[in-house]
Amino acid sequence: MIYKTSTTQKVFRIILGGFMILASIGHLTFQREEFQAQVPNWIPLGKDFIVIASGVLEFALGASMIFLKKYRVETGIALAIFYVLIFPGNIAQYINGIDAFGLDTDRKRFIRLLFQPVLILWALWSSGALKYLINKKQSS
Repeated sequence: MIYKTSTTQKVFRIILGGFMILASIGHLTFQREEFQAQVPNWIPLGKDFIVIASGVLEFALGASMIFLKKYRVETGIALAIFYVLIFPGNIAQYINGIDAFGLDTDRKRFIRLLFQPVLILWALWSSGALKYLINKKQSS
């Protein structure tokens, strides 16, 4: 479904899509070990599998944010859900004091936790999904 978005939203959607594609490249290549360190130990699948699978998904979501105009709202919602699903990895990094991505203090790791809601809102707002969800709730 398509919800009209502003030029600013479009620019931010493309930036977010680009960040997702860059993150996916890191997952699949040079940052793989750092991403593995973030996978909580309670996840029953292998850490490398999780990192590779999430990297592939990040690429698909990033490319979709940039190129799939027809499914922009759905992609924004899917990306927001993805950010919710990976949040336990960020929490595990903070709780376990894992140094990765330059986050080498508890303060830095805690501040990173605060950015997850920003990413969720960014995905929803820039894709028009936030407007869609608000309108859907009001019409119910």
